Amino acid sequence: MDVTNISAINGLDSVSRYATTNPIADMNKSDGTASFDSLLNSAMKLVRQTEQYSNAAEEQEIKYATGESDSLHDLMIAQQKANVSLQYTVAVKNTVVEAYRTLMNMQF
Repeated sequence: MDVTNISAINGLDSVSRYATTNPIADMNKSDGTASFDSLLNSAMKLVRQTEQYSNAAEEQEIKYATGESDSLHDLMIAQQKANVSLQYTVAVKNTVVEAYRTLMNMQF
């Protein structure tokens, strides 16, 4: 099975801890700060993609239940894509919350 085309995973390469490029190192030339906007946009893209996979899985469930489709294989693929995308989204959210808590607990 080819998993290179899962666009939810490709959409957040800049946020992943295994990314080949460092988004923090990509500094804005004008004031030297990292682009928080680009990180937020990629996270929002991930949420939208997860929602699309979930909707596609629900459509496949309805088609299978009503008899429009008899392909259990397509149903299982759609459900697995939605599940993997949701797990990845939750993992990113947990990492962001953990980073926020770490920053809040720092004493200056």
